[in-house]
Amino acid sequence: MRRESFYYLILVNVAILLIMEITKLYTANDLMVYIWFGAQYGPLVSEGQWFRLITSMFVHGGFIHLLFNMYALYYLGRIVEGVYGTDKFLTFYFLSGFMGNIGTQIFYYKSLSVGASGAIFGLVGVLFAAGFRKDTPYALRPLTGTALLPMILINVIFGLMPGTNINNAAHIGGFLTGMLLGYLVSPYYSWKSNKIWKFIKTTILIIIFISFVFLLINSLTTFF
Repeated sequence: MRRESFYYLILVNVAILLIMEITKLYTANDLMVYIWFGAQYGPLVSEGQWFRLITSMFVHGGFIHLLFNMYALYYLGRIVEGVYGTDKFLTFYFLSGFMGNIGTQIFYYKSLSVGASGAIFGLVGVLFAAGFRKDTPYALRPLTGTALLPMILINVIFGLMPGTNINNAAHIGGFLTGMLLGYLVSPYYSWKSNKIWKFIKTTILIIIFISFVFLLINSLTTFF
């Protein structure tokens, strides 16, 4: 089975940003465009728009924001999906992103939040924790554990600097979720676990689809 779902994630993120930028040409209020396309905003989530905890992972604040995130997704996605397989990779990615957005809902309640950073930091967490498992493939060890500490520390320090406008709650929440998953989940499959992970992945993809259906209904209602 070819393991390349991270390519499709990149394509979806790029496509959404392009459509957003085209929409901005015909709209005076850029903030409303972000809302229409699924940005997270605490008060709206509290009003029942839970789907924004998911759709906001696919929205970016511009081409530079997208470029950094998609490069990281390409680099980390190849490694994690190549080792763990598509089912586990997608589960890690979306659970980390979701938990990062839960953190955003708590700590940045009145801020507009977009981006896949929480999900991507989840992949970093997975690789970090994998370095402390005995069954992690030997070839993967130079990319796991303490080898990732410089990158992690640089991102944390940079995120704490004033004026950077970085969502630390999403980063830390995603990282901790990924770290927990990376420590608990083996990179190897068994016949029984293969069925379980496929079920989890399928359930997550269905929830994502439903989230975008709710977003579409909400956005059309708001627009018209």
